[in-house]
Amino acid sequence: MAAVAPQPARLASPDPAPDSNPRKRAPSRSLSPRRDAPSVRRRSASPSRVRSPPRQREPLPRDVDRQRAAERARQLEMRQRDVAEPAKPLTESDKQAAAKAEYDRLLTMRSGGTYIPPARLKALQAQITDKSSKEYQRMAWEALKKSINGLINKVNVSNIKFIVPELFNENLIRGRGLFCRSIMKAQAASLPFTPIYAAMVAIVNTKLPQVGELLVNRLIAQFRKAFKRNDKTVCGTSSAFLAHLINQQVAHEMLAAQILLLLLHKPTDDSVEIAVGLTKEVGQHMEEMNSQIALAVYDQFRSILHEADIDKRVQYMIEVLFQTRKDKYKNNPALKEELDLVEEDDQITHRPSLEDQLDTEDGTNIFKFDPEWEANEEAYRKFKAEVLGEADGSDDNGEEGSEASSSDDEEETAEKAVEIKDQSNTDLVNLRRSIYLTIMSSGGFEEACHKLMRINLPAGREEELPSMIIECCSQERTYNKFFGLIGERFCKLNRLWQDLFQDQFAKYFDTIHRYETNRLRIVAQFFSHLLASDAVGWHVLHNIHLNEEETTSSSRIFVKILIEDLAQGIGMKTLTERLKADELQPALVGIFPTDDPKNTRFSINFFTAIGMGALTEGMREYLKNMPKPAPVALPAAKIATPATLRARGQIRDHGLVPRRVVQGPGVIHLRDRRLGRALARTLARYPKAHHAAMAQLPLAAQTLRRAVVRGRAAILAHPLHLVAVAPGVFRGPARLCATVQDLSQTAGALHDVA
Repeated sequence: MAAVAPQPARLASPDPAPDSNPRKRAPSRSLSPRRDAPSVRRRSASPSRVRSPPRQREPLPRDVDRQRAAERARQLEMRQRDVAEPAKPLTESDKQAAAKAEYDRLLTMRSGGTYIPPARLKALQAQITDKSSKEYQRMAWEALKKSINGLINKVNVSNIKFIVPELFNENLIRGRGLFCRSIMKAQAASLPFTPIYAAMVAIVNTKLPQVGELLVNRLIAQFRKAFKRNDKTVCGTSSAFLAHLINQQVAHEMLAAQILLLLLHKPTDDSVEIAVGLTKEVGQHMEEMNSQIALAVYDQFRSILHEADIDKRVQYMIEVLFQTRKDKYKNNPALKEELDLVEEDDQITHRPSLEDQLDTEDGTNIFKFDPEWEANEEAYRKFKAEVLGEADGSDDNGEEGSEASSSDDEEETAEKAVEIKDQSNTDLVNLRRSIYLTIMSSGGFEEACHKLMRINLPAGREEELPSMIIECCSQERTYNKFFGLIGERFCKLNRLWQDLFQDQFAKYFDTIHRYETNRLRIVAQFFSHLLASDAVGWHVLHNIHLNEEETTSSSRIFVKILIEDLAQGIGMKTLTERLKADELQPALVGIFPTDDPKNTRFSINFFTAIGMGALTEGMREYLKNMPKPAPVALPAAKIATPATLRARGQIRDHGLVPRRVVQGPGVIHLRDRRLGRALARTLARYPKAHHAAMAQLPLAAQTLRRAVVRGRAAILAHPLHLVAVAPGVFRGPARLCATVQDLSQTAGALHDVA
C-alpha cells in the first residue's frame, strides 16, 4: 500500500499581548431595510460624497532598536544645546582638521563611485595648507600626475623644445613612475609619435638617468610578459619604443640584437613580422655601431626566407626589408634631423640585458606619504634651477620678493644714473672677437652652434652673428663646409636667424665689388650651400638684376659661381625645375628679364657663356615669339613758302609757288623761270655734287635737270619717290640739299601721281 504523507499539524494562534491595541472593526455601513413609505424615505448620497468616519488618534510608534532611540535622543539634545549656547570660533588647527576630515570623506565617497563636484574639492584643497600633512601631499601627487600626463599628451615635433623645460618644472624624481607609465600608455595609443617620445626621454635621460633606466626596464619587462602570453600588439609597441630609444642611444644596441635573436629563434608569422618592424627602425643604427650584429641578423632573415615555412605575406615583408637595406634606409632613418636634440657626449647609454632581473619600481606609481616632503622638494628646486638656469629663491614669500624687487629697482636706477655710453665701439669689437674665437675653437659645427647660442647678444646686435660667420668663412683660403653647416643649422633653428641671413645676402651682393676674387668666390659658395639646403628662401634671388647697366664684373662673377655651385650641389635637372617653379617666378624677374629685348639677350648670352644655356630656354622662346615693334612713321610733308625760304637764305626774291599752275593729265608745269635759274646757278657752283646727283637720280631727276637748264621745272615722277630719293642723294652743301628737298616736298604736295 502506498504510504500516506503525514499532514502538518495546525497550531493555535497566540493570544494578543496585553499592551497591544487592536483596531476594532467598524460597524457595517449597509443600510438596514426601512419600512417607511417610499415617499417619506430619503435618497442616499453618492459614494464620492460619503464622508469617511473620523480616525482614532493612535500613539506615536516606538523605536524597537534601543541604539536608534539613544542616537535620536542624543541628536535632539545637541540641537537644543546649540540653540541655547552660541558657537565658539574655530581656531586655525580646528579648521585644518575639519577640512582634512571632510576631504578624506569625499575621497572615500568618490572612490566608491559617488560623484563629487570639482568645485567642492578645490575649495577644500585651498583650505589645506599644511605641507607636512598627508592630505596636502595627496593633493600635490594628484596635481603632479595630471600635469605630467597633460604635457606628454600635447608634445609634438614643433613644441618639444618648449615642453621639456615645463616637464623639468615638475618633480620627475618623485613622479618618475608616473612619467614612465604615462609615456608608455601614450606611445601604445599613438605609434607614429614614438620617435617624438623617444627624443623627449633622451633629453630627460641626460639630466635624470634614473628615469631613462626605469623606462627601459619597464619596457623590457613588458616585452617579456607579452612574448610569453603571445600578445602580438604589446610586443610590437614595446619593441618599437625600445628601437627608437636605441636610436637615441638611451639603450645599447645589444638589447636589439637579443630581442631579434629571440624572435627569430623559432620563427612564426607573428614573431618574424615583429622582427621585421624592429629591424626597419633600428637597422641603420645597428649597422653604423656594430655591423657584425647586423650581418648576423640579416643572415638569419635570409635563412628563414629560404627554409622556414612561413606565410607569403611575411616572405614579402622580408624581401621589402632587404630592399630597404639596399636603399640604405632612405625612408627609415635612424634619427630624423629635427629630433636630433642631444649631443653624443651628453647622452648616457644604459646596458640592460633581456635576461637580467630588472627592478621596475612599481611602488612609484602610487602615492606614499613622505615625512621629509619639504626637504626633498627643496632639493629638487635646486636641481631644477641648475638645469633650467633659474635664480634661487623664486618661491619665497611675498615680503621677501617685494624687498628683493625693490632692491633690484634701486640697483637698476643707480646703474642708469652712472651709465656711460661708449662711442668707440669697444663692446662691438669685443662681441665680434668672442664670436670669432668661439667659432675657431670649436671642433665641429654642432659644438660651434651650441657655444654660439650661449653667447649673450645685446638687443639690436643679432645681425653680428651671421655677419661674423660669413666673414670667418671668407677669410679661409678655400671654402670650408664647416661654416656652411653652421649657417644652415642657425637658419633652421629659428626664423629670426633665417631672416638675418637673407638680409646678409642682399647686403653682400650690393657690396660684392669691394671683395677680391677669392673672397668673392667663397661668399658665393657659402650662400649656394644655404640655398641648396633650403636654409634660406630662394626668393633672395630677387636682389639680382642681370643687365648691362646694373651689374659689374664682380657681381657677374658672383652670380656665375653661385649658379655653378648650385648646379653641382643639387644637379642641373633639379636646379632647372626649381627655377621654373611658378611660385618663384616673381623673384626671378631680375635674373631672367623679359621687359626689354636688350636685357633678355644679355641674360641669354651670360648664361650661355658660363655653360648654363639650359636655363635660358624660356627666354629664348619669349624672344622668338616676341611681337616686332611697329615702324616709325615718317613726318608729314610741309609745303615750303617763299617766306620760309627767304628766312633760310636759300632764295633772294624768288617765289617758290608759281603764279599760275597749268595742270594737265598727270603733268605739272612750273613756269617760274627765276627759280630754275637760281637752282641752275647753285648746281653749277658745286659741280661734283651736281654730277653725283645726276648719276644717281632716276628718270624723274633727269627731267628735273633739263627743266632747270631751260629755266622751268617739269616733275614727271611719283612725288613720294622724289621725296624719298632727293634727301638721300644730294649730300653736298647744306644750301643745295635744302633747295632740292624743298622742291621735292612742294612737288609732292601739288600732285600725287604723274
